[in-house]
Amino acid sequence: MTKPLERDVNQQLASEFGLSAEEYARVLAIMGRTPSFTELGVFSVMWSEHCSYKSSRVWLKQLPTKQPWVIHGPGENAGVVDIGDGLAAIFKMESHNHPSFIEPYQGAATGVGGILRDVFTMGARPIANLNALRFGNPNNPVTKRVVDGVVRGIGGYGNCVGVPTVGGEINFHPAYDGNPLVNAMTVGIARKDKIFLSAAAGIGNPVVYVGSKTGRDGIHGATMASTGFAADSEEKRPTVQVGDPFTEKLLIEACLELMATDAIVAIQDMGAAGLTSSSVEMAGKGGVGIALNLDNVPARETGMSAYEFMLSESQERMLMVLRPDRQEMARGIFEKWDLDFAVIGELTDTGRLTVMHNGTLEADIPLAPLNDQAPLYTRPTIDTPKREKLNPARIEDRMGLTGALKVLVACPDLCSRAWVWDQYDSTVGGMTVKRPGAADAAVVKLEGLARGLALTTDCTPRYCLADPELGGAQAVVEAWRNLTAVGARPLAITDNMNFGNPEKPEIMGQFAAAIRGMAAACEALAFPVVSGNVSLYNETEGRAILPTPAIGGLGVLDDVTKAVGLALPPWLDLVLIGSTQGWLGQSLWLREIAGREDGSPPPVDLAVERANGDFVRTRILDGTIRACHDVSDGGVLVAIAEMAMAGGVGVRLSTHPRDVPGHAFWFGEDQARYLIAVPDSASVLRAAETAGIPATRIGTSGGKDLTLPDGGTISVDELRALHERFFPAWMDG
Repeated sequence: MTKPLERDVNQQLASEFGLSAEEYARVLAIMGRTPSFTELGVFSVMWSEHCSYKSSRVWLKQLPTKQPWVIHGPGENAGVVDIGDGLAAIFKMESHNHPSFIEPYQGAATGVGGILRDVFTMGARPIANLNALRFGNPNNPVTKRVVDGVVRGIGGYGNCVGVPTVGGEINFHPAYDGNPLVNAMTVGIARKDKIFLSAAAGIGNPVVYVGSKTGRDGIHGATMASTGFAADSEEKRPTVQVGDPFTEKLLIEACLELMATDAIVAIQDMGAAGLTSSSVEMAGKGGVGIALNLDNVPARETGMSAYEFMLSESQERMLMVLRPDRQEMARGIFEKWDLDFAVIGELTDTGRLTVMHNGTLEADIPLAPLNDQAPLYTRPTIDTPKREKLNPARIEDRMGLTGALKVLVACPDLCSRAWVWDQYDSTVGGMTVKRPGAADAAVVKLEGLARGLALTTDCTPRYCLADPELGGAQAVVEAWRNLTAVGARPLAITDNMNFGNPEKPEIMGQFAAAIRGMAAACEALAFPVVSGNVSLYNETEGRAILPTPAIGGLGVLDDVTKAVGLALPPWLDLVLIGSTQGWLGQSLWLREIAGREDGSPPPVDLAVERANGDFVRTRILDGTIRACHDVSDGGVLVAIAEMAMAGGVGVRLSTHPRDVPGHAFWFGEDQARYLIAVPDSASVLRAAETAGIPATRIGTSGGKDLTLPDGGTISVDELRALHERFFPAWMDG
């Protein structure tokens, strides 16, 4: 008799579960029989794009992952780097894109909860959250609803769990209509000799479930995240998980308390694919078998099937392998924190996953082929056609510097994000040194030490669309520059590769090219990739998002008191580091003022990036530089305006070089540039000349107005009013 909610297993059902005909044939060959309903569910989630990376693994291998300070690279729950004083930083970024469109609040909230668990499951206390968000056209009424829900979800979860949200970024573009991107990043600190890994070991050791009870939420969430959206996306609401940050806080404290003992052999959070992925990955990495009895799994709903237990993505749950003699001590800790604790299985020497439920063997799968024979595709690629370099002299400036600056500082991509970050608690814990908006990267002090971490998230998707290889490299160097601009030594990155349907050669071409660019930049900057996430099939009704390889960067400051922000003090010289050709291709000036989105993006010279950044960092750390801001979206004049608004101080600007048109010099987005504020520009210019670094004095701070080289003047107060207008007016309108 067919069980409730279950159906006969065949090719049609496998297809509905996301398995191709070839993949289902491989399942039949591995099993030597038709799999049960539950077994098919296990294969479908473990072989989903979301869990298996079947379209991306061949390319990800190109990324540099090693440096002397890297303790654990990709392959664990999160990356681990040595930050000195016997400590390690553990960090990762992950996506919750599809759930956040269907149910913005819970989608974003559970994205934060999931990335927190990836970090504390390795023994780290989370100290900071960041995010990278992309939304559709603000004129689309759906966009406002999604933005509101996502921001509240991030704030609601992070604030309640007591981890500060210290940084992030937001872009808008019609390509994200129907498919926003919600990438969440968490950073934690652990002793480097006390890192917990996920490989199970010890035949007969108990497999223990801790945390919240299991319900029916999130079933087939991993499969849903491995397909594009159609018009029926609202019907997928049951695949979105529901989060409880208060339980997460208890789970953090209970896990860290148990981690202070010698009880844990292996630990894994139940993320995508829930109990299935956690048990399969732990046993697979350890080369052992695992036997589960679902009758012992704490359930919050009655009558759940084995399939539902195995595929539920209910939140705030962990799976552990414990030493048998520490089992009752561990139970006492979790019961003290009012969390479920249940022995649901044991490790075996069979090399198989077996699942019992109500006295019936519901699944019996060999683990090795489930992992080793997982699909791996080298999909066809088509290169993105190169775009023409634009001649700035042939692009008419119809608005002048003052008019263009007013438009740019008020536009959705450059306006103040205070409405967003004011909903996040960025200072809980008391260790935040540079809050959102205060510097190019967030800075968080380590408790009891002078040392601190600098953190950032970065990507310029419009560059990636025009030239994915260059865009991938630029995303990495932008993160490197932002860390450098506060005085930090960049150590490593995590990435979140957000792309459309990999079965389309042009999309796979974007992915492959972005990886090439990222790899080259990481190599040149000694800035390895230590963790990451791939999110494909980000498209709705066949329309893909902009290729978005989001980068999360981490750097270290030996003394956080030396960190600088972007707020401009009065009566200092303003010096531009780096050369300027006036590159307008793919710039925000071109889009917002000229109404065009064409041309090739600005080139990236990795040797110049390294040299200019090292020069700037050295002078931040020796106290020469009082404020610093990297030049990116909007060019030099927007960067100056941001420094002026942050400091409440005006600037009188010098004339620009005559060989570059004025609008191109002030709004071009040439790379490898920084604005620095110094008491004595002459000595800095001499040092730059000696080092072969381009440097130009372009103004002096003071007063309350921004005086432009074409004679235009605008008060800092007026700039700030324009800058701060968009979000409150849009959300209240």
